[in-house]
Amino acid sequence: MKKIAIASGKGGTGKTTLSLMLSQLLSKDKKVRLLDSDVENPDCHLLLDVVEQKSREINVFKPLIDLEKCTFCGKCQEVCEFNCLLVMPKDVMYFKELCHPCRGCLLVCPEGAISEGERKVGYLHTGKINENFYFDYAIMDVGEARANPLIEELKEGIVGDEDYVIIDAPPGANCPMVEAVRDSDYTVLVTEPTPFGLYDLKIAVGVLGELGLKCGIVINRSEEDDGIIEDYAESAGLEIIAKIPFSREFASLYSKGIIEENFFPGLADDLLEFFS
Repeated sequence: MKKIAIASGKGGTGKTTLSLMLSQLLSKDKKVRLLDSDVENPDCHLLLDVVEQKSREINVFKPLIDLEKCTFCGKCQEVCEFNCLLVMPKDVMYFKELCHPCRGCLLVCPEGAISEGERKVGYLHTGKINENFYFDYAIMDVGEARANPLIEELKEGIVGDEDYVIIDAPPGANCPMVEAVRDSDYTVLVTEPTPFGLYDLKIAVGVLGELGLKCGIVINRSEEDDGIIEDYAESAGLEIIAKIPFSREFASLYSKGIIEENFFPGLADDLLEFFS
């Protein structure tokens, strides 16, 4: 099984477009699972005909504090590195936005005043497109602050018998992006040949370097200005895997929810040759 993450330093570069095209191409003769890990704004499902879909809640740990047992010693507050608990003389406040559900408070309470509860943070949707193409995505509840627990739950759905897992990562180079790509075999960074595209590409390359992950570049909306990306790729020792030409016709089809993986024959050949 190969895990391929599709990421970008910013939104709107064509990351989802490439994820869908690559998944469709590879699933012609291989088993593929596409994960849309942009849990704050998933959109792959809008462009796919998903069948046999199942949905369930995603819940995370929440400490339940019995104030009758609590002696307000403060050990739970001390162990929490993210300050999600505030122990006062006669009460304990819990800040769900800060909680990284590690259960440390549960372990250190000497009075057994903390028990395990849970709270809903979103939904997980699983389904398939055809016998070779499976698709999962998660969507975070409004008001939730942390995407990582949903991405972790989403990735737990990888069965292990897939030939390819394609992970459409969240945009940017932040914690959700790191969670999405951190155990991938290869990460494709989609960029555009503009100064803004180059700036964000450099940030994403730096993050992947810190993680020790291999990566390459796909240039979207490729025209005569590709040199700005090509020069950087050469200096950084990065491979340009493929280029997606600028096409108003392709953009028009995309706006209607149509992804034609063979619209650019040369692109399809380049992608299949690189990832096969």
